Amino acid sequence: MSVGATINGEQLMLDPSGALWWPAERTLVLADLHFEKGSSFARGGQLLPPYDTRTTLKRVATLVNAYRPARIIALGDSFHDREAAGRLDRHECDALRALAGSAEWIWIEGNHDPEPPKWLGGTIAPEIAIGGLIFRHLPSPHPAPGEIAGHLHPVARVTRRGRSIRARCFASDGNRMVLPAFGAYTGGLDIRERPLRSLFSDALLAYVLGTRRVYTVAT
Repeated sequence: MSVGATINGEQLMLDPSGALWWPAERTLVLADLHFEKGSSFARGGQLLPPYDTRTTLKRVATLVNAYRPARIIALGDSFHDREAAGRLDRHECDALRALAGSAEWIWIEGNHDPEPPKWLGGTIAPEIAIGGLIFRHLPSPHPAPGEIAGHLHPVARVTRRGRSIRARCFASDGNRMVLPAFGAYTGGLDIRERPLRSLFSDALLAYVLGTRRVYTVAT
């Protein structure tokens, strides 16, 4: 079950998958897909099952089928490194082309993928402003009303009934928001750590991802 949030006056829905849905603009927003992170780690000797890209693509396809977006924004670091697109197999390339052709797709440039491959289609931009929101990869270190960013992979620790769990989360104070990483093999930074906490006012909320719903937690 999604939960609503207001950022700079815009009404948004936060999906338990970690995606953001903007109903008024029929826009789906995803952060830090990190395609081919598994193969990147394998080249460095850290062997992981090589299925992260397919898993992430299937999760994106599920959201596209559910929301039928007119626009999709990928908030940078869609690929784990500059050579990652060349390691996609034919099935993955076809699946990605089909997804990119299903809606107006905007690829925001990230620090891992400053030049997403042009064969993907869609629009490549360092950032983009729509309505009261601005979408970029790296959060600004200065106050940025309406900013929707990625990069920091926020997570929060929640204790319930004596059990403590660490889970991905959206981080927001109502003025700006940092999205959780969407990719299958992405890690996370605790919402209380300075690189994240310093971006927000004292009204910071963690929207923690559960299996079927999003939980709102004051920090």
